[in-house]
Amino acid sequence: MADKNKIGKQGEDQAASFLEKKGFKIMARNYRYKHAEIDLIVQQDNWLIFVEVKTRSSDAFGEPETFVDYKKGRKIMEAAEEYIHATNWQGHIRFDIISVKSGSTPEIRHFEDAIN
Repeated sequence: MADKNKIGKQGEDQAASFLEKKGFKIMARNYRYKHAEIDLIVQQDNWLIFVEVKTRSSDAFGEPETFVDYKKGRKIMEAAEEYIHATNWQGHIRFDIISVKSGSTPEIRHFEDAIN
């Protein structure tokens, strides 16, 4: 596995653990639809949350969460529509970003309702 992919996978694992500790239930990981992928789909109460995880080993090129652009957001929303349809979800939805700065002590930040 390339270093970039390894860092991304570690970040997703850390984000999933972070959310589980906060009471979220992991419904799916790396959900794919056409050319889109949703890193994590989680549920808390009557909310289904689609989570994009951005991991960086440093902030030399900016904060991880700033790398979710309009095009990526649209792809996530398209995949989310398919997931909602496939599962017949009837509750609330939102789109979050989790930013992970990897290192010996990872820094994790959760941005709710960050993609719209």
